[in-house]
Amino acid sequence: MANHQQFQSCYQNWMAQQRLDLNELLQALTNFPTDPDYLQLIVKKHINHYEYYLTARAQLAKHDGPSFLAPTWGTTFENSSLWIGGCRPSLIIRLVYVLCGYQQNTHLAEFLHGVTRGNLGDISSSQLISIDALHAKTIKEEDKLTSTFASLQERVADEPLALLAYNSRQIGESSQGEVVDKAMDSHASDMYKILVEADKLRLDILKHMIDILTPLQAVEFLVASRKLQLCLHEWSKRRDIQMGITQLFNTDNPSSSGASL
Repeated sequence: MANHQQFQSCYQNWMAQQRLDLNELLQALTNFPTDPDYLQLIVKKHINHYEYYLTARAQLAKHDGPSFLAPTWGTTFENSSLWIGGCRPSLIIRLVYVLCGYQQNTHLAEFLHGVTRGNLGDISSSQLISIDALHAKTIKEEDKLTSTFASLQERVADEPLALLAYNSRQIGESSQGEVVDKAMDSHASDMYKILVEADKLRLDILKHMIDILTPLQAVEFLVASRKLQLCLHEWSKRRDIQMGITQLFNTDNPSSSGASL
């Protein structure tokens, strides 16, 4: 129980940190949009926050990797969208595509008259080529991890768990408890390892994307990604409550009182 309280606390602290980061990013866009050096420092600071969170949860996940692949502290909508404990790295690229298209359409008249804002709507052809290449690389790496993860899931129906279950006289009997525990611990360890690999891919793709974007574009992207995760969390909580799923929200949650690829 203590471990799971730490797991949930780690997640809640990250969500609270994202709210603070979002406020700082918005202030940077408002007050320093033409100061690339300052914007670059802000971006680096917030990437460091994400890296720190991944390091912290990796340390906790050593105790129980599966808990981070099917987190009890997440909403049902969020959990249904998880890919090996988080978002698909390719969503980073998709979000940039969406923001680029939206801003170009919104300021189309200005764009046709040669007016530029330096934002995501002004992504250059060379940047777009780099983003497309990153997208292809990301999909390839995702597919590798997806295949590995599927193999791990299939091992549940393999030796020794399948035969231990088949030969048991009573459902859940403990006569082979040590063997069962050893097998499940081994499986959990493998799940932890692939979670760490997936987190590394998420971080690597994020850093590569930040390197492609200008400081102003990077701040805009981080604002959009923070807003997306925070909004989805709040919308999903409301939906769960409407559906009668309220047990997830009985404890104090910084993200629900305004305090999280």
